Amino acid sequence: MDSLTQIVLGGCVAAAAVPAAHRRKAALAGAVLGTLPDLDGIPLALMGADVVTSVTWHRGPSHSLPVLALAGWLLWLLLRRFWRPVREAPRPWLIAIWLALITHPLLDAFTVYGTQLWWPWPSPPVMWSSVFIIDPAYTLPLLVGFIGVLVAGPRRASRPLLAGALLLSSLYLGWTLAAKALVDRAADQALAARGLSSAPRLSVPLPLNTLVWRVVVMTPEGFLEGERSLLVDRRPMQFKAHASETATLRELSQHGAVARLLWFTHGFMKAEVQGDSLIASDLRMGSEPDYSFRYRIAQRGADGWQGVPVTAVSGARNAQAQLQRMWQRLWHEPVAGGAPVDLPR
Repeated sequence: MDSLTQIVLGGCVAAAAVPAAHRRKAALAGAVLGTLPDLDGIPLALMGADVVTSVTWHRGPSHSLPVLALAGWLLWLLLRRFWRPVREAPRPWLIAIWLALITHPLLDAFTVYGTQLWWPWPSPPVMWSSVFIIDPAYTLPLLVGFIGVLVAGPRRASRPLLAGALLLSSLYLGWTLAAKALVDRAADQALAARGLSSAPRLSVPLPLNTLVWRVVVMTPEGFLEGERSLLVDRRPMQFKAHASETATLRELSQHGAVARLLWFTHGFMKAEVQGDSLIASDLRMGSEPDYSFRYRIAQRGADGWQGVPVTAVSGARNAQAQLQRMWQRLWHEPVAGGAPVDLPR
């Protein structure tokens, strides 16, 4: 999630764990701790890490629950020695430190980018993909609670503000999972009718909301893309097919950097030819043909495709047009048979 959300979440959970007299201090300390895991980009930049390393190691060790649990305990030991509030209420402050640190990667896991919660266990990043990386509906209650604690401090008014902020934000996360389940059910029904029940599938909300969703389905020829508005859609989901150089991508999957990207994205990648280059796009973030992460992974030579050092590729992006299209899709269901649909049986 965005930095502001992590700041106010860390501040609220820390303030809720300590005695009233310490709430303002805990809110500020929790705000700092809530941002620490995302500083992993600094050492990567200092080491001159390549693009694949930078992308796939972000939300890695610094977001690991075991690592943060240990780091939080060590920090608590240090603070208990040198800072009076922690000495006065050691157990509540240990809980506050742990909550501020651990809620960061747990919240990140609700997004589609993926979070390596169990590093160094080499499992793919966890991506529950029920929340967009910026979601004002989740952040606003926490922001109100955080400001309320800073203003009210130890006074009784801060307690209901904190409780309300954490309750509303948690209920909203629950809603996002329920919304995702509704979308997945509609996708399952549409795909089962065409024999694609077992195809790898991903659902993710479109920007800044949880009412319009995008579904990506991987096929041998490429992938399918569909959308679902929970406000207006009543008919079966419609999908549009898109081609991908799947065979070439499969051949290159033994190339170290490409293998790492496929692991990181859970295989949700497409490959397309541009001139003499093969460009891979992360299908999880963006929508056809506009993606946030694109890479040049191979070059065509006399002997066919050859892997090259992976580099980032920029492309034309139009965020305003994407938001406008999302707004229209929120209120309008495609006419049955009116949108291009191409679903192989």
